[in-house]
Amino acid sequence: MISSIALFLLQAPADEGFFNVVVEKFNQGNESGWMWPVLIALILGLAIFLERIITLNLADINTRKFIVDVQEALQEGGIEAAEELCAQTRGPVASVFQAGLMRSDEGIEAAEKAISAYGSIEMSFLERGLVWLSLFIAIAPLLGFLGTVVGMIQAFDDIEAAADISPSIVAGGIKVALLTTAGGLIAGIILQIGYNYCVSKIDRIIAEMEESSITLIDSIIMLNEGKQLVPDSGSDTSSDNN
Repeated sequence: MISSIALFLLQAPADEGFFNVVVEKFNQGNESGWMWPVLIALILGLAIFLERIITLNLADINTRKFIVDVQEALQEGGIEAAEELCAQTRGPVASVFQAGLMRSDEGIEAAEKAISAYGSIEMSFLERGLVWLSLFIAIAPLLGFLGTVVGMIQAFDDIEAAADISPSIVAGGIKVALLTTAGGLIAGIILQIGYNYCVSKIDRIIAEMEESSITLIDSIIMLNEGKQLVPDSGSDTSSDNN
């Protein structure tokens, strides 16, 4: 992508801007009409990427702080207080916590099954739309290659019609054909970077959700056994003074 952009800039006059260069190359490659499908695939893919980024950012919370808050709520107000805290918190971690707490009165196994089932649902929500993004990642370069093939066929048709292998005819047709390939590859690279970013963010959220769910189960067990979930700040201060 960077090398292609650099090539565009080197080929442009000094007084032309980057946007003008891109428009010029687009118009040159669009003589066969295949740059528009590539651009549409890029726009649709970017729209899905932006929607996923907004959704994932809204789903991302400070998990460590939330776990501490839930443990404090469990210790001070019991299961109902923790459920209320989860209901007021956005994100899949809070939703999974709430599902487990709602079934905690039926036993630890029931809470674990609820967390596992609801965790799978939340994972599907996080990954929604990525299959379409991967589709446009595959389609954009293929459209570019198809435009190249069509452009090469048109170039040979021009040579046949002229009954002469003119360098200008050959070079012009090949240039138009290769520009569609470049456009498709650039679109695919941009969308692939966005896809990998979304996947890495989803993986981190899922890992935090699974790790925190184990902590929640341990906290419920400790609560049932009457153990203290969060160290008392007063006792810590007194022990430090001693």
